[in-house]
Amino acid sequence: MSLRALPVLRGLQRLICRSTCHPGCVPHLQHSLVHSWPPGAHRSAGGVGVSRTLQGTWGLVTHFRGRATTTGAATALKQATLPGKRAIKGPRTKQPSRANIPLAEEDEGTMQCIAFATADQYQLHTLCHDLIVNDFHEVAGLPRDASNVLVMGTDSTSKPNDNAVIFFFREGSVVFWNVEEKTMRKVLRILEKHEIQPYEVALVHWENEEISYSIGEGHSKLHRGNFLLNNEMEDEQIVLEKFAFSNALTLSVKLAIWEVSLDNFVESIQAFPEMLKSGKRVKLSRSEVMQKIGELFALRHCINLSSDLLITPDFYWDRENLEQLYDKTCQFLNIRRRVRVVNEKLQHCTELTDLMRTHLSEKHSLRLEWMIVILITIEVMFELARVIF
Repeated sequence: MSLRALPVLRGLQRLICRSTCHPGCVPHLQHSLVHSWPPGAHRSAGGVGVSRTLQGTWGLVTHFRGRATTTGAATALKQATLPGKRAIKGPRTKQPSRANIPLAEEDEGTMQCIAFATADQYQLHTLCHDLIVNDFHEVAGLPRDASNVLVMGTDSTSKPNDNAVIFFFREGSVVFWNVEEKTMRKVLRILEKHEIQPYEVALVHWENEEISYSIGEGHSKLHRGNFLLNNEMEDEQIVLEKFAFSNALTLSVKLAIWEVSLDNFVESIQAFPEMLKSGKRVKLSRSEVMQKIGELFALRHCINLSSDLLITPDFYWDRENLEQLYDKTCQFLNIRRRVRVVNEKLQHCTELTDLMRTHLSEKHSLRLEWMIVILITIEVMFELARVIF
């Protein structure tokens, strides 16, 4: 056997065993690989031997990978059919178009900006007082027309290159800039006391945005998936630019939460078309249908009316440089496209709920018609009985 083929086979062994996730697959795989060598392969040398060896073992690789795929699919199907269990989907905030962006090298000058959406709303006045009691300080720098935002600072920085700043948006989102992990957990615990309609903890940590940023020369911008801040700006201008970036991040995480809610709604009504298709009886009451319609319109209201997903906020109308940072970040996070897809799904769900309501109305009308027919029949029978007897 060629010496150059040994690393290849060892790599194949590790790859196949890792994919099958079976602890006893190594001895069996070694035995299969030894017997799968084509005759005369041990006399080949160089790249020819490696190529013929791979050809001889390709069937075995396919067999193991196919078996692993089948086993994984069966396990996932089994988990999906368990009552109360739902397969975990990928986070909405990690978009496919961003997968090709190269990872930034971690160095001393790279810091992290992390955004969470934890509730429908925050009580900012009581939150500010509670944070000050816990050794946080309020940061000045935002104008009056940004009244729905609370900016706090802390001495617990993750890296010494920049100040640790936290943006709290009244709509229920928080963005951390260069804040150490221990302090972030502390802030999230404090937030629990001031949240209105909080979200599930697992969903909050699953649907988040994390982007690296650094401070250097040149204009502030979004470059290759990272924020670049100008080091020559004043502190107030830096806070404004961080606010513009944070505003776009909060839209992304809030939209991700609503996308999950829409997925749950779709799953709750997906059996209705199948019932109609198969001719089965629809087991839905009028109150249940009205509840579904209420959930749908509440979600549409959050996305299209009570948020800034469809238009640029008024704050940026006379601040063109901040508007460019905001728009670039929204474009990078695919917010416009995601909103369009969500609205298309909402439109389909609206048509389906209208069909459900129409179906129940027709059933109710048919029931009334039969009641009238029965009453008329009874009246005719009494009249016949009176005439005959």
